[in-house]
Amino acid sequence: MIEILTTSFFIFSSIYGGPVNTNDVKVISNVPQIKAPVVEKTETEVPNNIGLEKKVREFFKNDPLLVDISRCESHFRQYNTDGESLRGKVNSSDIGLMQINEYYHADTAKKLGMDIHTVEGNLAYAKYLYNKEGAQPWKSSSKCWATNVASTPRTGELAVNI
Repeated sequence: MIEILTTSFFIFSSIYGGPVNTNDVKVISNVPQIKAPVVEKTETEVPNNIGLEKKVREFFKNDPLLVDISRCESHFRQYNTDGESLRGKVNSSDIGLMQINEYYHADTAKKLGMDIHTVEGNLAYAKYLYNKEGAQPWKSSSKCWATNVASTPRTGELAVNI
């Protein structure tokens, strides 16, 4: 079988020529050559925190306590300087604007179709969590946000008397 293939190759090569080095071939054509435009490589845009305070205030316009919690928890930041999700200083499992703890909440958020690593998902899950548990999940930062809040307590929410 090998002899037949080898013989066929040599016969074919002698009729049609052997392998060609394409560097030695010059193409002559009346068709003008079109060169593709040179596209400069740019850096991928890094997500930033510009405009997030306004977005948080709009999203939580009916829940001002959540605006204060976001201010205290993340200073209205979703991303660090590298464009990655902002992580908590005390607990690195706390993510983004609302410092949602991914260890406890990532699976539930995912089941609800929310990604806490995005602005929209972080805010939406915080709203879900607040409606379910009140301000209890953010109790550790209450010294920051509780001094300016007067609200009707929800389940698990801290009552604040001013």
